Amino acid sequence: MALRWYQMKLASRPLLTQSVTTAVLFATGDVMAQQAVERVGVDKHNFGRTGRMALYGGAVFGPAATTWFKFLQNRIKFRSENATIAARVATDQTVFASTNLFCFLSSMAIMEGTSPKDKLDSAYWNALQKNWMLWPFVQAVNFKFVPLDHRVLVVNVVSLGWNCYLSYVNSQSK
Repeated sequence: MALRWYQMKLASRPLLTQSVTTAVLFATGDVMAQQAVERVGVDKHNFGRTGRMALYGGAVFGPAATTWFKFLQNRIKFRSENATIAARVATDQTVFASTNLFCFLSSMAIMEGTSPKDKLDSAYWNALQKNWMLWPFVQAVNFKFVPLDHRVLVVNVVSLGWNCYLSYVNSQSK
């Protein structure tokens, strides 16, 4: 029933639905980072940090990923399905992943009142390398088997763990 409701919302308001879903899941990733990884406890939970993650997910990543996946679907096409998937993954990982990580770390630093340059210097390259250990495989499966309208959702579900990691990296590089 929940899946049917989600699909209905996705059909009627795709950008809004994917943005709200992304905001919720980015916030969830941060809660997981604070409670399961860092074990700060509810009384010391940084709700501002969770809010920043939700804001970035809903206002930046959700709309950007929705638009990006549509772009890849419409613009990168070869005769061979495998060549198409490989080109989409390569483009995603060289253009979108690197740009999104740059925007994520920079905007987090700005919202935290710290130096974007310092944040990027301390965290960008290591996080990008970790990104390349996970996301090419995820995106290959995503582009091969998942319909366009559900690709952001797949990324968001996998991102629960990834955003937990990013939130942790972001909090450690102050």
